[in-house]
Amino acid sequence: MTQPQTPSPELLTFGEAMAMFVAESPGELADVERFQRRIAGADTNVAIGLARLGFHVGWLSRVGSDGFGTFIRRTLEAEGLDCRHLRVDPDHPTGLLFKERAEGGADPRVTYFRRGSAASCLALGDTDGVDFAALRHLHATGIPPALSSSARELSRHMITQARNAGASVSFDPNLRPSLWSSEADMRDTLNELASHSDWVLPGLAEGRLLTGRDSPEAIADFYLDRGAKAVIIKLGPEGSYYRGLLGGQLESFTLPGFAVAEVVDTVGAGDAFAVGVVSALLDGRSPREAVRRGNLVGSLAVQVVGDMEGLPNRARLTELEAKLPSR
Repeated sequence: MTQPQTPSPELLTFGEAMAMFVAESPGELADVERFQRRIAGADTNVAIGLARLGFHVGWLSRVGSDGFGTFIRRTLEAEGLDCRHLRVDPDHPTGLLFKERAEGGADPRVTYFRRGSAASCLALGDTDGVDFAALRHLHATGIPPALSSSARELSRHMITQARNAGASVSFDPNLRPSLWSSEADMRDTLNELASHSDWVLPGLAEGRLLTGRDSPEAIADFYLDRGAKAVIIKLGPEGSYYRGLLGGQLESFTLPGFAVAEVVDTVGAGDAFAVGVVSALLDGRSPREAVRRGNLVGSLAVQVVGDMEGLPNRARLTELEAKLPSR
């Protein structure tokens, strides 16, 4: 299926989208008989969130020549994503995952079936036809480089080409240690990619593991010293920390998170945070406004089942932000 050739996307994301099956009832997967089908993928969560806010977002990936791949394409296109760079791989299947229904705000356990998936075979050739000159922003994560050496090469190429074309780049490490051959390989690769990005968005535990530093300030300085313009660190329910250069001056602050009455599903909260921060910065908002929006959108994500179901459209976001106290 080929989409009409509308103007090239202004924002681009890439990675692996998977068909996800969420348990309808709590308990171990061995005991669950009924599941709800959805899609999952950190990169697609961000892409969908930005598309809902009105940005023209492109998605670069591969899916298998199977029903799950068709389901993913239809779902992403229904969300408004430009899928001209989504290829069908006839030799490899679409990745799958099964997620438990957790209770009491706990992190749900997830079982993946992604080894040898179509997206793990992403390679440099998949960037053929990408109009980097039309690109305003690229969002990247640490997941594609963990999938395979060819996907790692593609990740480096995407970030380099975007930067050379004058686009801004955001990078969320999104650590998946089980996909890497060693912790050292993971650390070195992701720190290299982060150093070529403008906005780096690690969680506190991720930052500690990747940099060997403990405090948010020290973690941020690690990446600022290597070329990043701003580092925004997720602190969980406590909020987030910002440190970056603005007008030649170093600005640092912490903003508290938003109180949530009931945490339903924590998966996707970090991706929602990225949606808030990146969208606000692309909207020309101040760093403080961007971090506050990140905290707000992250709080919406944890209140519903599913990785991206809580992401707001522009009208809903505008309504929610209008109710916030001025700072």
